[in-house]
Amino acid sequence: MSVAEERADNIRMLRDSAAAVVPRGSDLARIRALRFGMPGFDRDVWREIGEMGWIGLRLPEAAGGAGLGMAEFCALAEELGRGLVPEPLVTGAMAARMLGDATPPALVDGSRIILPAWQERADTVAAGTDTRLDAGRVTGRKVFVPMAAGADAFLVTTREGLALVAADAPGVTLDCAKTQDGGHWGTVTFEAAPAEPVPGTTEAAIEEATLATAAYLLGVMEQGFAMTLEYLRTRKQFGRPIGSFQALQHRAADLKLQIALSRASIESAAATLDAGPLSPRRRAAVSRAKARAADASLLVTRQAIQLHGGIGYTDEYDVGLYLRKAMVLANAFGSAQTHRTRFAALMPEDDDV
Repeated sequence: MSVAEERADNIRMLRDSAAAVVPRGSDLARIRALRFGMPGFDRDVWREIGEMGWIGLRLPEAAGGAGLGMAEFCALAEELGRGLVPEPLVTGAMAARMLGDATPPALVDGSRIILPAWQERADTVAAGTDTRLDAGRVTGRKVFVPMAAGADAFLVTTREGLALVAADAPGVTLDCAKTQDGGHWGTVTFEAAPAEPVPGTTEAAIEEATLATAAYLLGVMEQGFAMTLEYLRTRKQFGRPIGSFQALQHRAADLKLQIALSRASIESAAATLDAGPLSPRRRAAVSRAKARAADASLLVTRQAIQLHGGIGYTDEYDVGLYLRKAMVLANAFGSAQTHRTRFAALMPEDDDV
């Protein structure tokens, strides 16, 4: 079996394994039951995710991981996006990548939830370093930690390096703000909180989590679009399926094109990251993919609501959940505008988002 064939087989198996948490047929009953609750996801499902090796997918085998590439991780994230899976795999895997060889087995197997606390301001792709680590204690403030109420510990970026802080440690205060999709962002304040300094790096982990978020958004827009096509085939007006009307066919074709362009950009960026160490061109590829996915996911899911007509605006109808997810994740790991700006700074003028 060639390398390409082996990789394609890995991707196929990962997509198939995602059915364990993304039931075929897109039954969103579990997702609806978890909305707006705390922690907003199921720890039993998280442990199952760990047992399947997804948290350590990008870790080398010597560190307890699967040693797979970004193409595989993006395929998995896409499948999770189709099912609006709320478990924070992207950021959990990000923490593992930040720690590298120092990743504790409890994080990889899902028995302990460690989430990265790396942002100190909105709309950024750079880890904040205003937080201080002094004499084994962390002082500072981190924002936009997704699903933070479910964390057992936070992996905190500081001026002096990475630090592991227990979520229930003295000096740790968590303030959660609910989001449109039924989840939440956490603002974590550390006031001389006891911490364990740990080795690790952030740059590659942030880039990979950014691209995985784009892939998740690809799954969101694909499933929202699939639901819309099914509705256009079955909803009748004047004795005909509304999908037979040329104006609606043109709108659907435009949306399909946006999805195809997003997929091409994400797959290209994944191949670029897998080809070697970080470079300006590889960062630019990530920004191109994230900008496309952010804009396209909002366009596709908003149009999906409109093409469904009045029923699409009701909360009881599932298509609206896809728009809500796109609204939350479009700006995660940097907005489309932030990534267009970064792309322009990193790439030659003859390349375009």
